Amino acid sequence: MTPTPACATEADSQPTAAQTEGPYFTPDSPERSNFREDGAESVPLVVSGLVYSTDCRPVPDALIDVWHADAAGEYDNRGYRMRGHFFTDAEGRYRLETIVPGQYPGRTRHLHVKVQAPRGRVLTTQLYFPDEPANSRDRIFHPELTMAVSDSPGGKQAEFNFVVQA
Repeated sequence: MTPTPACATEADSQPTAAQTEGPYFTPDSPERSNFREDGAESVPLVVSGLVYSTDCRPVPDALIDVWHADAAGEYDNRGYRMRGHFFTDAEGRYRLETIVPGQYPGRTRHLHVKVQAPRGRVLTTQLYFPDEPANSRDRIFHPELTMAVSDSPGGKQAEFNFVVQA
């Protein structure tokens, strides 16, 4: 499996692979980086990382828009459950508090993401979980978009770095 972009040098900093947004994108999501709901039966997940430009510089104030299925594998198409957008900090870091999504029928477990540097082009992609049995059957799955996931107290921790054209 290819690791997430590290941006070690400008020469090897290819932009993160783009993927389809799928049928469930909803514009104008609320600004928030915590999708967790009290009382919901789900596994907490924290996703964090950096947004880099193709010249390996952190991208401050990059817009990150995320949406995914709930724990039962269902998308909210009427409201904004499991949807929101937020911005990277001055060092290009981001952090999302959410849940491990359920599997949507016909797909492997995944998160949808749009990332945009200020005044840059929008990258639309999807992030995947390692060691999912459905990864090998999902025709959209790309191993280079697999997050580094580990167990943490009370849930899961995932990391992924994006490289975008600024």
